[in-house]
Amino acid sequence: MVSITLALTMALQIPTDTAHGGSRPCQVAIDNLPRATQSINGADTNYYGAGGVRAHCLGTATTLAADSFAHYGAFRRMDLVGHVAIRDTGLALDANFASYFLRDERLEAHNNVVAVNRRTGTVLRGPNLKYWRAVQGVRDTVEMYATQRPTVEYRQTQAADSGPQEPYIIVADRLHLKGDDRMWAGGKVTVDRSDFASRSDSMLLDQLAGFGVLVGKPSVEGRGRTATGDSAKSYTLVGTRIELALTQREIRAVKALGHGKATGADWTLTADTIDLRIADRSLQQTFAWGASARPHAISALYTILSDSLAIDSPGEVLTESRAFGKAFATAKRDSITPANQTDWVTGDSITIRFRQEEDSITKRKHSRLRELVARGAARALTHHLDKTDTTKAGPAINYSRGHVITLSMLRDRIDRVIVVGAADGVHLEPRPAVEADSLKRAHADTTRRAPATLPPSPALPPRRPSRSAVP
Repeated sequence: MVSITLALTMALQIPTDTAHGGSRPCQVAIDNLPRATQSINGADTNYYGAGGVRAHCLGTATTLAADSFAHYGAFRRMDLVGHVAIRDTGLALDANFASYFLRDERLEAHNNVVAVNRRTGTVLRGPNLKYWRAVQGVRDTVEMYATQRPTVEYRQTQAADSGPQEPYIIVADRLHLKGDDRMWAGGKVTVDRSDFASRSDSMLLDQLAGFGVLVGKPSVEGRGRTATGDSAKSYTLVGTRIELALTQREIRAVKALGHGKATGADWTLTADTIDLRIADRSLQQTFAWGASARPHAISALYTILSDSLAIDSPGEVLTESRAFGKAFATAKRDSITPANQTDWVTGDSITIRFRQEEDSITKRKHSRLRELVARGAARALTHHLDKTDTTKAGPAINYSRGHVITLSMLRDRIDRVIVVGAADGVHLEPRPAVEADSLKRAHADTTRRAPATLPPSPALPPRRPSRSAVP
């Protein structure tokens, strides 16, 4: 028994200690080996152990445990069977079966595999895992590869003074991880967190470059959660290709390239390229541009069309929109306003400003249109309804031209139109309301049936006495 243990200590040079570049091999020292045998086949010697194997690597904190093991000298392979547990400074691995191939410094684990990156907290679970250790002169970075839809809890690098970080849950047919910061996923890739979700055929994440890519019918959903857990408005984004900007594994920007379409709770935006900027897990700014598909934003009451578009929404509250290049905007007073009474304004650029109001019931802030400013060859067609005068048949119509046109809103109607620079236009007042023909006929019939009466005679003045009648 002693000779077998000594032989194993000399034979099992398993490289480990991934935190130190993989430069030191592991000289296995057996701590517990209830039963052991060996077999000699020519120059090759095989070792077998059972009954609960416990070992460690001399001079390191790396430990190995399994129900049994087998070491094959000819293949330079060691198998660990049953309740396998491997711990070193960078990796904690559990599985039901594992094989270590000394020639290429590769570990293969199968059946209920759980691998934990002890530096970042990232956890991989799946039916299998291939693990290539960093070894000087062979490879400089740890690599892992898993198939059959493994699941990864992808976490931020843990800071000493930070609490637990909510991970991204990534599931795919295949996963390839290189080091602590790079990942490739293929085959029905899903990413989920309380505030974010994505779907695609394949994905790349590179934390070193702060960059990510989704391709193959990609889609992204902002699930309306803030960093403090408060609810926020949600959005979805689709495109031919979606790029992610990352900082410490937090998504800071989402960009759709080609056939981009962003959808919010009450708006839709389409364009060649749509760029969403995110902070504190909520949408802060939106940029859109394109030649073949110009930015086109549509809501229940407003539309904007231009060559490029910028929308400010700090804290998910809409404050301002800016449209550039052949900008055109329309607005309705309400959802039942007739199409022929829709107001519009156009110019080289349009700035739309909103005011924030608090809902008296929900206490949540919402945005109401405050002002539209068109600049450069500006034109506007507006309708003005006088609710205090019911004799008018409809709204007044105003058409204005100038260098700058400002439309000021009073709640949901246009209050003032201010035109500056080479101003001209026309203002049309509505005609008085015309009495309906049916009312006219009813009035005429009533007049014909009424009995004829003479007007009362005027009172005669008293007669003066005649001079000829003097006695």
